Amino acid sequence: MKAQLGGDEGKHKFVLKTPKGTRDYSPKQMAIRERVFNAIITCFKRHGAEVIDTPVFELKDFDIAGQFDPMIPDAECLKIVHEILSDLQLGDFLIKVNDRRILDGMFAVCGVPDSKFRTICSSVDKLDKMPWEEVRSEMVGEKGLSPEAADHIGEYVQLHGGLDLIERLLQDPKLSQNKLAKEGLGDMKLLFEYLTLFGITGKISFDLSLARGLDYYTGVIFEAVLLQQENDHVEESVSVGSVAGGGRYDGLVGMFDPKGRKVPCVGVSIGIERIFSILEQRVEASEEKIRTTETQVLVASAQKKLLEERLKLISELWDAGIKAEVLYKKNPKLLNQLQYCEDTGIPLVAIVGEQELKDGVVKLRVVATREEVNVRRENLVEEIRMRTSQP
Repeated sequence: MKAQLGGDEGKHKFVLKTPKGTRDYSPKQMAIRERVFNAIITCFKRHGAEVIDTPVFELKDFDIAGQFDPMIPDAECLKIVHEILSDLQLGDFLIKVNDRRILDGMFAVCGVPDSKFRTICSSVDKLDKMPWEEVRSEMVGEKGLSPEAADHIGEYVQLHGGLDLIERLLQDPKLSQNKLAKEGLGDMKLLFEYLTLFGITGKISFDLSLARGLDYYTGVIFEAVLLQQENDHVEESVSVGSVAGGGRYDGLVGMFDPKGRKVPCVGVSIGIERIFSILEQRVEASEEKIRTTETQVLVASAQKKLLEERLKLISELWDAGIKAEVLYKKNPKLLNQLQYCEDTGIPLVAIVGEQELKDGVVKLRVVATREEVNVRRENLVEEIRMRTSQP
């Protein structure tokens, strides 16, 4: 990581260059990225994850391979996605949930030959973008599925709901006869009971058309999509794309397991690039001011010949861990110093003047309200911390 210092007209910035990634980001973009990373990492840490290079939530106690009760970790993964998307305030979202076993069981009872499971699966997965009629004709016309089997599938894949739907399918004469589907539905019921305890079922939909990544996942699968009202008059929300996904998979053999057994894992991946571009567009559209620095205070002076005093004071602040800046000018005009704070969003100005120095105080100005208070020099650090602490 390299730091550069550029000076121009008394305005200055340290630009931290991070070597990762191929494109350069502007300070504004970096501020948005950092906010997203912080939200994600804070959430993962809140749930006891060890942060590795990419924040992926994996289960701990791997020495006991898969000896945990079903659906508790899966429910926590969904809670994590719910927390992150709520925290980032991306707008309305929905987390769709399904299970590989339910899909496989459904295909079996609908008369899909084993050899066609995967290819029919990829057709089902297009239901969020295409109407059922088009998906059906692809199944029958291009993929050679019998029209009867396609119609049977149609009865199921257009269903979505919550516990009521799961209960209904557990009673379904065909599905309930299939061992895989029954197992998957039993676990799905358990999952929704835990999600109810977490209080998040309002944003979660058991959706039989969700068929992502099935070469990889072996149990629960989920995908979070952002929703957008098509227009003010219509209740119906449309999906504007996936921002997170994941599911349960049999881990790589020997991963985290000394005896080389397969370890069941539940994975979450967050579509970070997608989230960045959504937030960037939103900031552009709203002309919202995004702070690109975390500076708490600008050390300023109202008269000439006070550069040494400004440097002495800023050094005290830095040593106390305060994020502070000073303009690189011997005798900057007070107005320019205040304007700099307005432009960059620095909330406080610590003003030193001859009178203040005599009295052993510093004048602290709140940029937003223009309120000014004299603070004894020994209390300045505490006062700045108090006024800039995050709520």
